[in-house]
Amino acid sequence: MSNPSHHAIWGDIALTALAPVIWGSTYIVTTELLPPDRPFTAALIRTLPAGLLLILFTRRWPASLGQWGRLLVLSALNIGFFQALLFIAAYRLPGGLAAVVGAIQPLLMMALVWAVDHRQPVRLALWASILGVFGMAVLLLSPNTVWDPVGIVAALVGAACMATGTYLTRRWRTDMPVLALTGWQLLLGGGMLAPVAWLADAPLPSLTLMQTLAYAYLSIAGALLAYALWFRGVARLPSVAVVSLGLLSPLTAVILGWVFLGQSVTGVSAIGFVMVLASILAVQWATNRPTRA
Repeated sequence: MSNPSHHAIWGDIALTALAPVIWGSTYIVTTELLPPDRPFTAALIRTLPAGLLLILFTRRWPASLGQWGRLLVLSALNIGFFQALLFIAAYRLPGGLAAVVGAIQPLLMMALVWAVDHRQPVRLALWASILGVFGMAVLLLSPNTVWDPVGIVAALVGAACMATGTYLTRRWRTDMPVLALTGWQLLLGGGMLAPVAWLADAPLPSLTLMQTLAYAYLSIAGALLAYALWFRGVARLPSVAVVSLGLLSPLTAVILGWVFLGQSVTGVSAIGFVMVLASILAVQWATNRPTRA
């Protein structure tokens, strides 16, 4: 007989997976539709309006000073630092390369969890994620790859920030509803980005309709919807299962580049594609399989 709770877990996995799929479109939207060389402005527009909308909708405030402190830390890691570094990498690196570097996030997250509790499923998931990152490398890297040092460092540090933030979000469980937790992180993280965007980026030119729609997409789909689904998954699923789904982001970036930009995908790339998908499924099985009574 089927287990309803087991089916519910896979439903949670499917909803959570939508977040990195949406984030995978960031690279092509940034390079093809946004005004050039304004990474902090893009991060600000993506996060702050979405946070304001969620706070106005939920009208839920942190209950204590300690909760405010934790929110500030999570906002800096998950939103402020990560979004700024994500757009720096997106502007300076080809989408595929930025995605490969960012794919180390599951490894960092699982290594962190393994170092804390040494659980066997985490070790299995760690090896599966190593397979996934190797598959991303097979899928995307070539002798002609351009290694921009600033973009590489931004992608690496951004992945480390998001991995740590996801781990702490799970560890610091809060009684705040998911939408309120998402809204406050977006609002506070966006507030951190505002002075940086003001000082570091050139003023925005007059935006075309397409550029306006691109910013709206990044904010509504890429922040409000995606982060709400992500933090919902963090609350319901094992941390390593959630972070392993992050490999869907570079996978989406590759598919969009192939479909819309004519980027080549070889037979070897297809092997890498299968390896990434297999690693994601292996992590989900290892961390969510039913246990014996």
